[in-house]
Amino acid sequence: QVQLVESGGGLVQAGGSLRLSCAASGSIFSINAMGWYRQAPGKQRELVATITSSLRTNTADSVKGRFTISRDNAKNAAYLQMNRLKSEDTAVYYCNAEIRRTRLDGWSDYWGQGTQVNVSS
Repeated sequence: QVQLVESGGGLVQAGGSLRLSCAASGSIFSINAMGWYRQAPGKQRELVATITSSLRTNTADSVKGRFTISRDNAKNAAYLQMNRLKSEDTAVYYCNAEIRRTRLDGWSDYWGQGTQVNVSS
């Protein structure tokens, strides 16, 4: 079994900051890319940022310069530092990881349960 558990969501005023954490646990041989996605009410899930095992990042234009993704390979963890939050950042934030469970397995996508971020204007 593989689990991704997010934490760090909550309520914050516009202009404030939050730091999300994602920890992968269970039967894990290797993790490739990790990422953060978000889904606002009535909207499709969208990419926020991704980071490869070699720490190459990709960030959505809507959050570039405000959000920073990072990763700790030793802890199988990823983080999302969110600064200068806006009301339009309100959404459920999901962690995603591409994981191989054993050296014989292929890569599979795993998702966390999501953490709510509410930004009040």
